[in-house]
Amino acid sequence: PGDLLDSLPERAVVVVACGIGNHDNMGGLFRNAAAFGAGAVLLDQTCCDPFYRKAIRVSVGAVLRTPMATALEAGAMIDLLQGRGFEVLALTPSAEQALAAFRPGRRTALLLGSEGPGLPREIIARCRPVGIRMAGGFDSLNVAATSAVALHHLATADQS
Repeated sequence: PGDLLDSLPERAVVVVACGIGNHDNMGGLFRNAAAFGAGAVLLDQTCCDPFYRKAIRVSVGAVLRTPMATALEAGAMIDLLQGRGFEVLALTPSAEQALAAFRPGRRTALLLGSEGPGLPREIIARCRPVGIRMAGGFDSLNVAATSAVALHHLATADQS
């Protein structure tokens, strides 16, 4: 993963997936990463296979075109990203800061957790937690939908 991060331009967004076990969601993550210009996708060792037929189909082939790497565990990926100048955002419903209030710098990594439990507290504590504010008492979205909202924000925040 280090070589991949080193090859990215000075201004970059990286999607980091932790524990994504559903192939539909994995395909959606890659599709959204490609659609909103993310430079790469990093997967921890607990993620499902992005090259599984269903993931490729849902991604409309983005899995085959998007630079990606697999790392050992989330903590190691955070160290690697922070060491290369990335601000690491942890998307979590419990965040005090709204994603809409975040203004990205030159290098941002978007950490997304597994369906259900989300990101572990010890991982969130090492990042900048941000959340998507929702109406109607909802506290979370499907991880693929979350990635679309967050990546759109990161892609357009500096244009307003």
